[in-house]
Amino acid sequence: MSVTQEQVLAALRSVQDPDLHKDIVSLDFVKDVKIRGAEVDFTIELTTPACPVRDEMKAEAERKVSALPGVSAARATMTSNVRARGGFGRQALPGIRNILAVGAGKGGVGKSTTSVNLAVALQRKGARVGLMDADVYGPNIPQMLGVNAQPEVSDEKKMIPPEAYGIKVISMGMLLPPDQPVIWRGPMLHGAVQQFMRDVAWGELDYLVVDLPPGTGDVSLSLSQSVPVAGAVVVTTPQGVSVSDVRKAVGMFRQLNIPILGVVENMSYFVCGHCQERTDIFGTGGGRKMAEEMGIPFLGEVPIETLVRSGGDEGRPIVAVAPEAPAAVAFQEVAGKVAAQISIHALRVLRVVQTT
Repeated sequence: MSVTQEQVLAALRSVQDPDLHKDIVSLDFVKDVKIRGAEVDFTIELTTPACPVRDEMKAEAERKVSALPGVSAARATMTSNVRARGGFGRQALPGIRNILAVGAGKGGVGKSTTSVNLAVALQRKGARVGLMDADVYGPNIPQMLGVNAQPEVSDEKKMIPPEAYGIKVISMGMLLPPDQPVIWRGPMLHGAVQQFMRDVAWGELDYLVVDLPPGTGDVSLSLSQSVPVAGAVVVTTPQGVSVSDVRKAVGMFRQLNIPILGVVENMSYFVCGHCQERTDIFGTGGGRKMAEEMGIPFLGEVPIETLVRSGGDEGRPIVAVAPEAPAAVAFQEVAGKVAAQISIHALRVLRVVQTT
């Protein structure tokens, strides 16, 4: 007697999503169950292609179904459908499912480096990604991605963002001569944010990563008031001064009702290439301790590596050109945790909507 679809689904109810804390059947992840004699095929549709437990979930689901009487083989196909976060009165951008802000309380902590490598890591995991350089005063993203072209203009009078490493990119650095300073007041900054959001042909994106200026100024306020932001990642170094400033950034995002997805501790330590000794150049544990004290997720430590610096200068992000390097591995792990946090917050928003 062959297995039934009800038996297959019952077996899969024991497979839990560790981030969303529900089984994959209740989450409506299981699709297209097909039974051919003793063989069972089914699809698991995750909320992000960057799910950090994707392979473990696939293996567990196949193992649970294979253990059913009458089943000789079980095959799970893993897909994803990134869900959009609700706008709560702010006008969403057509085609963009989630806007992810990357900020810091002060400059020099590697915020743009984190933005670039986070975007590349998400793209490498299969997501459709855009990167908006909202650091109008210091637009470094074009150099860090090796993008020299100016955006073209479509028939609909929208800027077509150039692409690098599979990522669509827009920056003030593409529109002005390299040495021309940006000396703008708040209303002009608001206009620039609006133009980059509304007048760029982003197309379909799972994630639009927004590299914010350092501090707690006008651009962050304009972003929060204009579009629904899925969440913010804050970047710090371990040293006390940086951590103190990042606390202010966290406070700003909370006042703007932007969920804090977590803290990244950049330049966390240095490992000598000769003796393999670890040196905590900027101190140790500041970011993790701050995250624990403020009740927000700690996303990981990124070590100091020469390839990170040279890659940023040469337009060769370390995640793209040396994905096995320790810093690249750290950035990829951060990307998986960020994607998981976005899914968690999206589910919370959905539950709130369903109960109101």
